[in-house]
Amino acid sequence: QVQLVESGGGLVQPGGSLRLSCAASGSIFSINAMGWYRQAPGKQRELVATATSGGTKNYADSVKGRFTISRDNAKNTVYLQMNNLKPEDTAVYYCNAKATLRPSGPQYNYWGQGTQVTVSS
Repeated sequence: QVQLVESGGGLVQPGGSLRLSCAASGSIFSINAMGWYRQAPGKQRELVATATSGGTKNYADSVKGRFTISRDNAKNTVYLQMNNLKPEDTAVYYCNAKATLRPSGPQYNYWGQGTQVTVSS
């Protein structure tokens, strides 16, 4: 199994910054993609940003230019630097990893427990 442990959420004023971290552990052969999703109250979970092991990054339009995703493949860790935060960024942020557990094995989808980000004055 694979465990994802997130950290870095909290309360910040509009215009402020936060950095989220997510470390994957367990019987991992490879992690093909890691990323962040978020879910605000009453809304569906949505993609924020993803990064593949090859370096391809993808962002939601709403966070482009403000958020930066990065990965440390050696540590199986993904980061999300969030700058110029807005009240509409308030949500529970979930780490996601698409991993294989053995060579040529199937890819599985794993989720962290979520970390609350609140942007408010």
